[in-house]
Parts: sequence; C-alpha cells; structure tokens
Amino acid sequence: MGLSSAASVAHALILVLCAASMVTESMANRGWYYGFNNTTYNWPWPWGPRNDTNDDTPSKIVVGGSDRWHFGFNYSDWAFENAPFYVNDALVFKYEPPSDTVFPHSVYLLPNLWSYLKCDLSRAKMIANVTDGGGEGFEFVLKRWKPYYFACGERGGLHCRDGRMKFMVMPLLRRWHY
Repeated sequence: MGLSSAASVAHALILVLCAASMVTESMANRGWYYGFNNTTYNWPWPWGPRNDTNDDTPSKIVVGGSDRWHFGFNYSDWAFENAPFYVNDALVFKYEPPSDTVFPHSVYLLPNLWSYLKCDLSRAKMIANVTDGGGEGFEFVLKRWKPYYFACGERGGLHCRDGRMKFMVMPLLRRWHY
C-alpha cells in the first residue's frame, strides 16, 4: 500500500469515526428538544426536528424539496439542512423524463464512503432509471440504520462530480426502536 493510499484510508477512517461520534452524540441528546419539565427548546441550527408534533410515523421527503432532483443543486447541503432522517422514512426522487431540453437523470445507491467521495459508480446499484422520477417520483425507503450514499449516474458520473447531484444520509432510530 502506497503512502498516498494509506493517507486516503486514514482520512476516510477519520471521517467515518466523526460521523459515528455525531450519531452517538445525537442519540444521547435526543430528548433535548422537549427541554426540562417538558418545555420546548428552540433549535439554534437548521437540522433540528422537522416539526413540533413529535410524530413517530415515517415521513415522505422529496429530495431537493421544491427544487427536486436536477443538475447544479447542492444536495449535500440539502441533506444537512433537512436532517435528521429516520429509519423507515421514504426519500422521493422527482425529476423530469429526458427530452430535447432536459438532461436525463437517474439515482444510484453507492456501496461505501469512498465511492461517494470519488463519484465512483463502478460498484453502484441503479435504483431509479431516467424515467422513474416522473409523475409522483421514485420512493426509496431507508430500511436500516446505516449510511446511504446516493448519486446521479448520468454522463459517466459527471452529474455526481460536477453537478453536485450526490448526498448521504444516516437515518436515526425512532423512539419506538429503543
């Protein structure tokens, strides 16, 4: 193993450890939203709970919100701003079918962090083709407590690399899981 590949592995390991510690911290502090004596704590950051209902039912979340799934939108920022996501939530990918004026898009599930960082689609699995995002869109349910890495696979990964059409989520467990 060369020095540069060893350094890359070390950087990836540090990133995974940071992500794991963030999940651990969020699970330890999961009750802070309700504050002391059941009073509401106002979140000073954008990734607090999505609503005040304390609803434990899974949500359907449109990827990109009203911007949907398209080239040039920063989905990593979107995922950060719309977190947390929970096990059994459904991500809905909506995009226009290909035409003379619209670039085709697809959705790939990447196998690991390295593939995500490099936009390497060689071992990725296509979960939605260029026509699946039309109409009501394509739904992907976050069935497990694990990191999920998503990317557009069109143009040989160009949409992922240059169009910022990639994001990752680490769904948390809902209260009824623990």
